[in-house]
Amino acid sequence: MFLFVLGSFVIACSAKVDRFPQPGESLRANAFTAEAGGKGLNLALGAHRLGVAVDGLFAVGEDPFGQLAAQALADAGLSPAMIRRCPGATGAGIGFTDGAGENCLAVFPGANRLLTAEHVRNAAALPHASLVLAQFEIDDPPIAEAFALARAAGVRTLLNPSPFRALPANLLSHTDILVVNAVEAVQLAQSLGLRPGSDTDPVPDAAALANPLLEHGPGLVVVTLGGRGAVACRPEHPPLHQPAFAVDAVDTLGAGDAFTAGLAAGLVQGRPLEKCLERAAACGAIVAGRIGVFDALPTAGELDRFLAGASRKTPGTQG
Repeated sequence: MFLFVLGSFVIACSAKVDRFPQPGESLRANAFTAEAGGKGLNLALGAHRLGVAVDGLFAVGEDPFGQLAAQALADAGLSPAMIRRCPGATGAGIGFTDGAGENCLAVFPGANRLLTAEHVRNAAALPHASLVLAQFEIDDPPIAEAFALARAAGVRTLLNPSPFRALPANLLSHTDILVVNAVEAVQLAQSLGLRPGSDTDPVPDAAALANPLLEHGPGLVVVTLGGRGAVACRPEHPPLHQPAFAVDAVDTLGAGDAFTAGLAAGLVQGRPLEKCLERAAACGAIVAGRIGVFDALPTAGELDRFLAGASRKTPGTQG
């Protein structure tokens, strides 16, 4: 059993500030990190640290940052054979986290946009995976190809359409599991011509957003709500609400990736959905309580210890 990740690799720079700078303003940062990152790498590494075998594809540039990628994967216990070297620059990202733990970021995709459907067709391991996972720091053609091949082979697919863009035709019909945050859920609903939910309570509102998306193909839609936890919806089942875990958030960059990695790992390991959601929420909380992402993603042992001692927030409390 293994997870196949359609990855992305960036050099991730993050600054911790008291507040976000205004246009034209320069601020002094309280902390700064530069590390190997990208949603795809975070997802692959997060699942690997939880004990799941991982294969996949990553595109990097013909530059010094690209040379660092192979070493970064090897140091993390991932195979550098997943890397494809492409002309141009390696991707890079810049993020800010303020004193309240909120974040904003911008990503330059670089070589990630050069991952192709041909790369996917040549990935012999993909049809043998337990789950194929894709995110939106790469372009549409390799995702569409991977999901079509997975569907033909009877392999489940998980889509995390972040950073959000309109989905290509038929991609949702080849998606078994959709994971979005609340903002992405609204954007996706609007792009499909659906009316976003308007309930004042975010938990039933998330279900109102998720349920129409089920009609477009996925068998499971998970909407993450930050400090309110997450809601999972399936056809002919009541929504499942997973409360958030109490944590002093210091850096929320990567918490969503940690959640998705924890969910994917649990699914590959054959855990019940309720346990997958609990472990995913715990992974997100652990990362939110640490600086950075690469070194913050928990191991299986760290996750088990956190779950043994953690207390959940009650619905309605803020994180």
